Amino acid sequence: MCGIAGFIGAGDAEDLRRMMQALRHRGPDASGEARDEPHGVWLGHQRLEVIDREGGEQPMWSADRRVVLIFNGEIYDAAALRKDLENRGRVFRTHHSDTEVLIHAYLEWGPDFVERLNGMWAFALWDRAARRLLLSRDRFGQKPLYWTQRPGCFAFASELTALTRHSHVAAEVSPAALRKYFAYGFVPAPCSLVEGVRKLPGGCNLSLQLPQASPRIQRWWEFRIEPEPQHAALPELCDALRERLDRAVARRLVADVPLGVFLSGGIDSATIAHFAAQRLDPGALRTFSMGFEEASFDETAHAERAARHVGSRHHAAMCSMERAREILPDLARRLDEPLGDVSLLPTHLLCSAARREVTVALGGDGGDELFAGYDPFRALALAEAYQRLVPRPVHQAIRLLAARLPTAHRNMSLDFRVKRTLLGLSQRPALWNPIWMSPLAPRELAEFLAEPVDAEDVYSEAIAAWESCPADNSVDRTLQYFTRVYLQDDILTKIDRASMLCALEVRSPFLDIELVDFVRRLPHPYKLQRGVTKRLLRSAMQARLPREILTRAKKGFGVPVGAWIRDGAAPFDAFPPLGTGACAQFLAAKLAEHRAGRADHRLFLYAHWLLARWGAGEPAAER
Repeated sequence: MCGIAGFIGAGDAEDLRRMMQALRHRGPDASGEARDEPHGVWLGHQRLEVIDREGGEQPMWSADRRVVLIFNGEIYDAAALRKDLENRGRVFRTHHSDTEVLIHAYLEWGPDFVERLNGMWAFALWDRAARRLLLSRDRFGQKPLYWTQRPGCFAFASELTALTRHSHVAAEVSPAALRKYFAYGFVPAPCSLVEGVRKLPGGCNLSLQLPQASPRIQRWWEFRIEPEPQHAALPELCDALRERLDRAVARRLVADVPLGVFLSGGIDSATIAHFAAQRLDPGALRTFSMGFEEASFDETAHAERAARHVGSRHHAAMCSMERAREILPDLARRLDEPLGDVSLLPTHLLCSAARREVTVALGGDGGDELFAGYDPFRALALAEAYQRLVPRPVHQAIRLLAARLPTAHRNMSLDFRVKRTLLGLSQRPALWNPIWMSPLAPRELAEFLAEPVDAEDVYSEAIAAWESCPADNSVDRTLQYFTRVYLQDDILTKIDRASMLCALEVRSPFLDIELVDFVRRLPHPYKLQRGVTKRLLRSAMQARLPREILTRAKKGFGVPVGAWIRDGAAPFDAFPPLGTGACAQFLAAKLAEHRAGRADHRLFLYAHWLLARWGAGEPAAER
């Protein structure tokens, strides 16, 4: 893993130095620069050495000095592509660098070569002969890439913080992105929290052709649910899924550095660990889990059971909630863009613990999105019945009645789930999922910002994902929302930031394109049937994992931030308002209700606290 940054036009060596300094945590092993001064091109790279440690230095030039590349990610089918390119007459200088594979693939097939890649990436390629800059991001947006065009300057970077270190990029908050942040709990692509800065969405290329210097974005891939009639029997589908899982894990076990697997004791991570153990020598697999003293948030016993079953050398780290609170302010300061997902903290602690032993870790990200693993999937049938049978004028009364349920701050407590579910049911189905998980519903958002809020605009990404699904059922539409929007802009953003802050590379076998193309074509009853989530995955692993793992209810990876805020525990003993007037009054009212136990406003209050710390503007050196 690495960090990349660069610009064309206005700027100098000091701009590039500041941008790279802000990315040093992503690639502490080496740094490099490339310039094409006649065209005003400046490129910088911070490297974490994982593949071809001796020959993979970046920026990397082609042998004829026509093309230079800076690359963040891993290409899992690089060996096969290299062989194909060699058969076509391409001569390689490195031993097995996937960076050089990208250069030769571009020279052989042009910009469309990205469609051949199986991996995760964000790269920038400057073609001197064509006078063209090409930026690309992998299908799911596993690796981040921000860009902006200012008068006389086009700039890009792996992180928002690095981009704003360029002297021509002002860090002014975008009002539109601010609304989306409090509506989703994250800022969805292509928006960013800084005015005029965009995220290149996953599955997109951006090309900048000089001298016009007008960026052109091309979408070359997009996740799409396309269920096909299945004639194969369930046992045959289980065989097909296991074969693809085995290959996906095998591709991600290739590294020149120590490697391990995250293991929570749930079915996703246990599945990855199982296939990794089959590919490695007995006892060679290292697994990692993070536990907490608070019983409702701890999974170490389940993880240790799974580790014994797969025969791994397990490392279980424990953290007190007091210690977790102490870490949170520093983590918030170093967070590149606010992300209201409280599981960022335990994820970062897990990554930090694993990094003491390994440089690469495999995780289970993507399993919930592909196989309908989240709680909202189980609520869909009830939600549809509720909208059919309960008259709309009665909805408010039911919400008021539910509000009288005692507030608990246990992990995914019953009252929290009931209240969040009812919050979305007065909206049309396309808005159910984002509102169920949002810090503020549209009416609250309008009150907080003291301005009209158009739900269609604020939730445009969720609506587009829902309405573009060709399958006319709420399960497939929800699958498409979670995979297109929530996976990219919450889950994968979280794991990228949490891991790269400690220079750990995390790989996601569930996002292998061969596996994804198989799963997205399955009818939804193979994923969710009569309230049972991940049906096909559970069936496929039935004889390979213990029953208690296969039948465990999903448990979120969180911390009791609601209780911390209620008790006024540090660092939540102070909530500076983001503004004055209505904004400050709204915050004060929500905080008072939460601390009195009359309501659970943890999602809004945590998102607000994070944004206030981000707005403090920490210097790059402290990040």
